[in-house]
Amino acid sequence: MSLAKRLEDAVEIAHQAGQVIREARAAQDFSQRYKNGSELVTDTDVAVDTLIAEHLEQRFPHESRLTEELAPDRDGLDLHAALWVVDPIDGTVNFAHGLAHVGVSIAWVKEGRTELGVVHAPFLNETFTAIRGEGAYRNGERIRVSRQTSMARSLIATGFPYNRDRRVPLLRRFSAVLMHCQDIRRNGSAALDLCDVACGRLDAYYESVSPWDFAAGLLIAREAGARTGHLYPCPTGIPEDLYGENIIVSTPDIHAELAKLLKRADEDRLEWPP
Repeated sequence: MSLAKRLEDAVEIAHQAGQVIREARAAQDFSQRYKNGSELVTDTDVAVDTLIAEHLEQRFPHESRLTEELAPDRDGLDLHAALWVVDPIDGTVNFAHGLAHVGVSIAWVKEGRTELGVVHAPFLNETFTAIRGEGAYRNGERIRVSRQTSMARSLIATGFPYNRDRRVPLLRRFSAVLMHCQDIRRNGSAALDLCDVACGRLDAYYESVSPWDFAAGLLIAREAGARTGHLYPCPTGIPEDLYGENIIVSTPDIHAELAKLLKRADEDRLEWPP
């Protein structure tokens, strides 16, 4: 099957998932719970994950899936084989609180490289897509990253983990970036933050997230001209396209400066004021 056909099917599935999300929001009848003590999950997350899994199995039988809610045997997955990487609701807290920054993220990875990705924002009526080597699109129109060359004039996004103890060391990074850029956004959806870099709404994004949070969005940003990478070397045995620690994605001209700033913050070598 061609990548174009795979993407077409993935977009259709993402739109069906988006309709379920909109209906659940309108009905306000979803339950909420917390996994690992702090991470919010609704029964809509599980329902949408199930819907996507069923449709992928129907159209692409026996292909492996790595999803946020329905992959209990993640450790047994071959990350170098053909793999669907799915986040049914990226931005669950936003969804539960009635905010619009919510996305369905579906990527297809083969031999460790992301070949296609779709991020559908059901409350924003936007669908971002990309096939490796063929550019990035929003609602069918070609998109490009911003032409920003100045860190001081850049709008940058990041996020924080649910575990509060893990937030403390990240505050040094946050303070450093905030003192050197125009402003920071914390929108609550890594997938959509990456798409916002892709279409020039944001100039950069950095965070540590799970593969399902960023796989599709990373490809979309890269195909839109963003420079993508990691602050530190990736461990052996894990494809870079699926390794979510210390991701940094930006318009090309500020990438090196932002990376240097974040590393200096990690080493606590910043001088104040900047």
